[in-house]
Order: sequence, then C-alpha cells, then structure tokens
Amino acid sequence: MKTTYSTRYAASPQDVKTYDTARIREEFLIDNLMEHDKINFTYSHYDRFITGSAVPTSSILKLETIDALKAENFLDRRELGIINVGQKGKVTVDGTEYVLEHKEALYVGQGNKNVEFSSDDAQNPALFYLNSTPAHKAFPTKKIGRNDVETIELGSAETANARTLRKYIVNSVVDVCQLQMGMTTIKPGSSWNTMPAHVHDRRMEVYFYFEIPSDQAVSHFMGEPTETRHIWMANNQAVISPPWSIHSGSGTSSYSFIWGMAGENLDYGDMDHCKINELR
Repeated sequence: MKTTYSTRYAASPQDVKTYDTARIREEFLIDNLMEHDKINFTYSHYDRFITGSAVPTSSILKLETIDALKAENFLDRRELGIINVGQKGKVTVDGTEYVLEHKEALYVGQGNKNVEFSSDDAQNPALFYLNSTPAHKAFPTKKIGRNDVETIELGSAETANARTLRKYIVNSVVDVCQLQMGMTTIKPGSSWNTMPAHVHDRRMEVYFYFEIPSDQAVSHFMGEPTETRHIWMANNQAVISPPWSIHSGSGTSSYSFIWGMAGENLDYGDMDHCKINELR
C-alpha cells in the first residue's frame, strides 16, 4: 500500500497558547508532502478536512480509502480538489483522463470510485496537491485551467504585500459542496500574505507553501489575534489553521501558497479583519 495517513485533533485556543515550539509544530505543521511514489494524507478533525499529496514516478498511484473514513471508496461521502504544482501529469477519474499541466486543477465530485494519478515524465513528475472535504451531493468533475480561474490583484509594494490571488475551486467557478481552493503568489520585493490578517470562525483553512528557495523560509503566524504564535515553514509544507486563528505569513523571498477552506459557508469574503496595530 502506497497510501499513508495521520490524524490531527482539534484544540482549544486556551490550550494552544501554552504550547512550546515543538508542540505547535507537532499539532499544526504538515511536513511529509510531495514524497515520491506515495500518497500521504493528514486527516484533521477541523471540519474533517484532509490535506495530502500524490507524486507518481515509477508507477501509477491509485486513490485508496483510509480507515478513518470507514468507507469502501475514498469519495463515497467526499469531494476532492487537486492542483498540480509540478510537471505535466494525468488524473483518471472512473476511466476519463484529465491532463493537468503546471498550476492546473481538477475538482472531483462525490461518488467517483476509481481515481488514478500518473506523470508524463518520471524524472520530472507531476506534484499533485490534494484537499478533500465531506460532501452531501454529487457535482460533476471539472478541470480548471489557468485561464479559467478568477484573478485578483491585492496589496501594494509600499506595504510589502503585493500579491496575485487566483481562485480555482470556488462556487463562482465550479459547483462544490463546501471545498474552496486557490493560489496566491507573492510578488518580488514583497513578503506578506493575508495582511491585514483575519479570522473566519465559520471555516477552517490550510495553507500549503511552495516555490520557496531551499535556503529561504516563510514565518507563518497563527493563534488568536491577541495571542499570536509563529511556525517557520520550508518548501512544500502545509499548516493547519483552526477557525479561531489568524493565518498570515511573511517570507524571506517571494513564494506561493495554496489555500484550502471548508466549513459553514461558501462566502469567500466572509472574514473578520484584525487591525494590524492591535495584533499581539
């Protein structure tokens, strides 16, 4: 079996503010993504959100169920979002092939039984980043190309937060139950993402950081607005953000990240903003 998974449990903000560095990383950092010839999942009890990756090299990788789901097939009660941050690859869904180039996405609806991942070139494989959430309805599988996304320019060079946000899997682009996914790229000379910071107690979120040079890093900030903590992030690592937590980062170079959300609603703009000068 080439699929592994681990479980992360929900925590109270009263508990989290007592954690030391090692405990914060143990509870919220996901550092086993993009391992070759494996599918790795982290099952979070925040909105039952699953974060994972599939990197097919020597053989095709099949989406297998995990014991935590107690389901015959992975997608029996779930939907799946896939974004390829590597080279060209294919995702086959119940016999239909979808070619995903670099930074193209695929939404796979509830009820599909056979999902397989492959790379065109084993030496330069596809890097499939995966998010999955519970689903109450079966929506059609849909590919989202780079020209299909909704693009927003945010921030400015003056405030060191100039960035391009691309919405891939949102309800204005594709029919979904609760999953939302998109990508943000920090422009050269800027460092901050999601600043001013915000929380949304109706939804949890996961950030997957990539395109970070090997000798650089991102400091990701989390916690209640009055009790912030930080986690140093390397390339191809993800971090879980509880609904009560801010989620913001500053890098030592330009970088990109994929955001994935799930929870109470599909209102992307549902955010409770935090004043910068009131963060602690």
